[in-house]
Amino acid sequence: MDIRNIAIIAHVDHGKTTLVNQLLKESERYDEHQQMNDRVLDSNDIERERGITILAKNTAIIYKNYRINILDTPGHADFGGEVERIMHMVDGVLLLVDAFEGVMPQTRFVLKKALEAKLLPIVVVNKVDRQFADIDKTVNEIYDLFIDLGADEHQLEFPVLYASGLQGLASYVPTLNEHIRMEPILDTIIKEIPQPNQDSEASFLFQPALVDYNDYVGRMGIGKIYSGSVSANDMVTCIRMDGSLLDFRIQKIYQSMGLEKIEVETAYSGDIVSIAGLPDIHVGETICEVGKTEALPHLHIDEPTVQITFLTNNSPFAGKEGKHVTASKIEDRLYKETQKDVSLKVERIGNSEQWIVSGRGELHLGILIENMRREDFEFQVSRPRVIVKIIDGAKHEPYEEVQIDCPTDTMGTVIEMLGERKGDLTSMSQLGDYSRIQYIMPSRGLIGFMTQFLTATKGYGIISHVFLDYRKMIYETVGNRRTGALVSINTSMTTAYAIGKLEERGDMFVEPRMNVYEGMIIGEANKDSDMVVNVTLEKQLSNMRSAGKDSTTILKKPKNMNLEACLAFINDDELIEITPKTIRLRKTILRANERKKAYYSINREV
Repeated sequence: MDIRNIAIIAHVDHGKTTLVNQLLKESERYDEHQQMNDRVLDSNDIERERGITILAKNTAIIYKNYRINILDTPGHADFGGEVERIMHMVDGVLLLVDAFEGVMPQTRFVLKKALEAKLLPIVVVNKVDRQFADIDKTVNEIYDLFIDLGADEHQLEFPVLYASGLQGLASYVPTLNEHIRMEPILDTIIKEIPQPNQDSEASFLFQPALVDYNDYVGRMGIGKIYSGSVSANDMVTCIRMDGSLLDFRIQKIYQSMGLEKIEVETAYSGDIVSIAGLPDIHVGETICEVGKTEALPHLHIDEPTVQITFLTNNSPFAGKEGKHVTASKIEDRLYKETQKDVSLKVERIGNSEQWIVSGRGELHLGILIENMRREDFEFQVSRPRVIVKIIDGAKHEPYEEVQIDCPTDTMGTVIEMLGERKGDLTSMSQLGDYSRIQYIMPSRGLIGFMTQFLTATKGYGIISHVFLDYRKMIYETVGNRRTGALVSINTSMTTAYAIGKLEERGDMFVEPRMNVYEGMIIGEANKDSDMVVNVTLEKQLSNMRSAGKDSTTILKKPKNMNLEACLAFINDDELIEITPKTIRLRKTILRANERKKAYYSINREV
């Protein structure tokens, strides 16, 4: 059976996973999967809730006696490293561009990686049925982008198709026909994308570009077989990144078909497979026949740019809500995550119950925290911080290229916010009622920015950012919170009376009849310094009748502080307490007098 290997690449939320869903329905074996949900490849609960692809997924369909291996790639900048490695597994790409939004920063990033890998592109202008879609403008932007990125003549002859992933329709012309479904895209893939090397008689050569993990076979390498064939129980050689050799036996071989991973006895050149047998297999290593050690070029893995400190929970409420609370359980879970996420690094701090977890961005680490919370873990985390490098004796920090689309009437507020976070405006343009502004700014300025940005744009703003490079650190502080915190002075239960008295001092995070402890942050102050307050005060009762009618206290609704809002809020001297049921904010040092001593001690040293 002839093979085609293709990756679907696009900016976040341009419809990759929805389109893959429709392609699966065109498979000649679709009758096995009649009960498919929307975005079926987004199997993780968080992926479904947020509408994003977090980790790359591979699937395959049978169409006109062709096996088409499809890789659905993440669109968010935090997971861009996976896109880059996937380019080594495929022979062509399907570039999706939203007909309304047009070319976005991540579109440029993923296409640049595909062109550098000399892959042939097929362009699909998606969501052509969307209101205010400007198809001609989008196609012109795509051509401009290809030229700007230095595409060669062969790559510039790309076919353009038009689709509505939601309706499951595709066409060679901008007008869709409800009777023509995904056939134009699949026929174009077969016609335009070259066939991989299918020489099964040559010596076996394989390189994992992704890793996966399950509890039955452990760590697996996912990649393309460049030549030859391999069977279960074969002895093969792994050429390590340092050049050393290690022989091991292939335990299991898996291939994707539709929604399932199927165990196969033998896989051949051109196939995309998962191989199990080496417990510590790494991305970029070469697996080959014993005695024929031909190493493939190493694959690039993006370095982490943001880190968070994880700690065991030591608050007064520790162990009351979580199932997994010990240091050993947390450490095992963190290291297990590194088995399938090569962009994640975990390092224990000495013999303490603290770990520095480094990742590609705030979203990357936030998803790990949320997954652990849902798995009944209880722990604490610090404020996210960027990883600083010392280059030529000077501090350097990561910088990002940022693009924002927001309603024009909110643009002034957004520009002011980005200016405070040390962003440099590079371009500005008008798109109807929307404005598009582009910035270059330190990654530090983006930490905690999303929540404020959505509030300022009333939820209508779209922000995209891509890692640019490391540059010399110019500013000492960027993006710190300018307001203080309201901090509880004692441990008890909150009262409506106390909250009512404190509302004029700031925005409350708690409501009546909630348990709080000394040092817990219960609100945001309306001043620039912290305020220690009594949120558990009871109204004094006496046998004297009060003058006038008793009045009921009417309280404002407390501010919703989800995980993203908490990560955006905290400062360096604060922590987030994560439990399966509750997310709390607290001071690192709980007692007020000890915080004062620490503050004066630091200032004396300065």
